[in-house]
Amino acid sequence: MIDSRQAAAALADIDDIVQRVRQSQLYELASLAAVWWGVLVFVANVVTWLWPIYAVYAWVAADALGIGGLVVLRVMNPPQHPGGAAASVRLLLVFVLFFAFGYLCTNVIGHFGPRQLGTFWPLYFMLFYTLAGLWFGYAFVAIGLGISALTLFGFFYIGEAFPLWMAFVNGGGLILGGLWMRRI
Repeated sequence: MIDSRQAAAALADIDDIVQRVRQSQLYELASLAAVWWGVLVFVANVVTWLWPIYAVYAWVAADALGIGGLVVLRVMNPPQHPGGAAASVRLLLVFVLFFAFGYLCTNVIGHFGPRQLGTFWPLYFMLFYTLAGLWFGYAFVAIGLGISALTLFGFFYIGEAFPLWMAFVNGGGLILGGLWMRRI
């Protein structure tokens, strides 16, 4: 027989284990997504550096493949809670609103050049990465702040090789961050 204190302690231990498993599953999926996006961003930045005339096509392809990869990841790993379909619709709406707001800022309100676009989008993505970290774990915060700081450094101090810098900072940073999350 166990008393009520021991039962409460056992339930608290179980709850702690459940929370750690959930965070582990979140980090597993997030790490796959980060590595996927990192590879796409790396390639798009290299295309931007080597063949600037094709940059717009590279980024449209990277975004489409990135979102497609997230959809596949979501289908392969459906949510474990009720309301999964509604959550999937909300996730799709988040992406639509995210890109619509970014487009509004960069092409309607402001008319950004290539360098400004190459800075805005990583900072914009990393803002949400860092905010997600406030709920889901310090790895997101570290990755978001690190990539943001290096992006700003590159914007102000790296010359013509800025797209190549961003291939390693943004693309490489996402890949390394994704691999790091797998070890946490």
